[in-house]
Amino acid sequence: MIEDFGALFSAVRNKKAQKIAIAAPDEVGIIQLVKRSMDDGLGEFILVGDERKIRELLADEGLDGAKFEIINQPDHRKAAETAVKLVAAKQANVVMKGELQTSTFLKAVLDKEKGLRTGNLVSQITLCEKIEAIGLLMITDCAMNILPNLEEKKQIIENAVKLALKLGYTKPRVAVLSAVEVVNPAIPDTLDAAILSKMADRGQIKNAIVDGPLALDNAISVAAAKQKRIDGEVAGRADIILVPNLQVGNPIHKALTFLAEKKIAASVMGASAPIVMLSRADSIDTKLRSIALATYVSE
Repeated sequence: MIEDFGALFSAVRNKKAQKIAIAAPDEVGIIQLVKRSMDDGLGEFILVGDERKIRELLADEGLDGAKFEIINQPDHRKAAETAVKLVAAKQANVVMKGELQTSTFLKAVLDKEKGLRTGNLVSQITLCEKIEAIGLLMITDCAMNILPNLEEKKQIIENAVKLALKLGYTKPRVAVLSAVEVVNPAIPDTLDAAILSKMADRGQIKNAIVDGPLALDNAISVAAAKQKRIDGEVAGRADIILVPNLQVGNPIHKALTFLAEKKIAASVMGASAPIVMLSRADSIDTKLRSIALATYVSE
């Protein structure tokens, strides 16, 4: 099992180098990230964008453009389509968003004919190191699905479980988050939590133990769970936290980053290949960890 981010980096360095296709790496921060990634042995890069600008940026960072595969495509839409096409054709293992609009990037990724769709929901997962135990805590979805319904929540769980299995968990514990720990018809999220728990009991969600509703404290803290007399295999020991909606997940992601100053990474699951898609506000270290995660889980 990958116990922390240090172990993740070590595992990636011991793996065959994966190719990462970046759509529109036309900005100095992206090129600096490429340099750091190569220095850390995280993979090789195919740069799809404005070739003239890319070569200038590489030179500014002391990188030899001749050592890179560069595909000249100044148009951002076409750059995204080309990067996705490389991954779909198995010429690259990971696709990454560069300096272009998220909507433009996702349109290429999710194109029904040429993209990386599998028929499943695509969702985002934020990872940080656990506080009370060894391992990585996964929180989902913090960036993509705004107000998922019951079936979408099921698929979001399944995406996170798939990532957890790749990281070495045998049967991850999933906490379905709400503001309270009891089913309350006035709080619809608690009803979804109870249904998802029963679905897992009956084998409709596989390879995971699902329980909820659970509040955040008693999902991740054994002491809090004991204080509130909440029993079960998940209480206080969650590996995965399913948030009810984007309005909960997104602030948790940002609070981990800016208030708690936790080391985090992010993954996008549900497509046919790993996707690196981060905010411009994310630190270069967060982006490095996310690249390491994507290259580790790539087939």
